[in-house]
Amino acid sequence: MTTGIDPAANLTTIMDAIRQAKSKDAEMLFTPEMSGYLDRDRKRASATIVAEADDLVLSGVREKAAALGLWVSIGSLAVADPATPGKWRNRAFVIDDTGAIRARYDKMHLFDVDLPTGESWRESSSYAAGDTAVLVDTPWAPIGLSICYDLRFPDLYRTLSDAGAQILTVPAAFTVPTGKAHWHVLLRARAIEAGCYVIAAAQTGTHADGRETYGHSLVIDPWGAVLLDMDEAPGIATLDLDLARVNTVRQRIPALDHRRANPDVTRL
Repeated sequence: MTTGIDPAANLTTIMDAIRQAKSKDAEMLFTPEMSGYLDRDRKRASATIVAEADDLVLSGVREKAAALGLWVSIGSLAVADPATPGKWRNRAFVIDDTGAIRARYDKMHLFDVDLPTGESWRESSSYAAGDTAVLVDTPWAPIGLSICYDLRFPDLYRTLSDAGAQILTVPAAFTVPTGKAHWHVLLRARAIEAGCYVIAAAQTGTHADGRETYGHSLVIDPWGAVLLDMDEAPGIATLDLDLARVNTVRQRIPALDHRRANPDVTRL
């Protein structure tokens, strides 16, 4: 997606994607981080971001998922949370084919950085971090949830794969410089380490708030092979996953069985 600052327009894009996915016999759709609203203007965003119960995009997706019988993983939405007054949550949702919310996940790692390009990001100034990893059972496989910058913290994915994840989601809005340098290699590493499929739906292009995102939505198999790379154009793609391959790869390289607790460090 190239999400903008009009939630209604963004919802229209997602609804069209749900229809297209269903017409292609898809069983689950994955959208990027901040699918409903993407805006770094905090003052403008304050007039738009609401609690999840009042979120136009969330309610619309739930209705459409139920109407068409499709699971939807909303990469994330910006939502107000009474538990964190003054700060929002970057929250992922998994919605089943009845429109019920099966899981919520609040992004744990927040991106605060000054880049050599002159770009500066301070997610923690607007968002509160989550503190709980989330695994959701689906009819196909357990799915471990994460969002964007979480990608750089492998302990999260170790926790999820130890808990039984066979698919990992990494919806994102990666910047272009970091995307070119790290997007593919980090996603392949997470897939290989965890012996999981990785589904990474991404924001792409130039957005209404002026930012540019890298695109390249990816699906990666447990061996680290890139099965799908959507490049830079918005749109949808479909792919069948051979979930038996998870066990095949884990038997071939039984790294999960050989994991040890974090050792003590002796400093010499």
